[in-house]
Amino acid sequence: MGIVLRLLVAGGLAADAVVHWRFAPDMAPGPHTPSGTIAGDDLFRGQAVAAAVAGLLVLFWARRWTYAIAFVVAASAAGAVLLYYSVDFGRLGPIPRMYDPSWYADKSISLAGELVAALASLVGFFTVHRSRNGGREDG
Repeated sequence: MGIVLRLLVAGGLAADAVVHWRFAPDMAPGPHTPSGTIAGDDLFRGQAVAAAVAGLLVLFWARRWTYAIAFVVAASAAGAVLLYYSVDFGRLGPIPRMYDPSWYADKSISLAGELVAALASLVGFFTVHRSRNGGREDG
């Protein structure tokens, strides 16, 4: 079961990374963006890189800490997409207004990947076992 969890986490985060990387240019700040905000395209690229790194960590080193990182990356992204779909917060400190009440296929792919990765990483976190020599191995 360990390799299946690792593939689910890595695959879900890969879907998240691809969608965020593809949409990053669309999130570039406009001419009326207030100074002091983090550019939306930088946020999307950052999410893409974080998802790719977390997925690779779990794929190559299935440890509790890598599953924890993957969970935080996936769950926070899933929470953000659902929150920004539902609520218009406006600008939150340095984070620009990210409200997007529309729904489309790529958003569904990203959310599905994030949810699969979050659930699989949570299962992985609680099922990874210690080996007899004190190290950890995939369970």
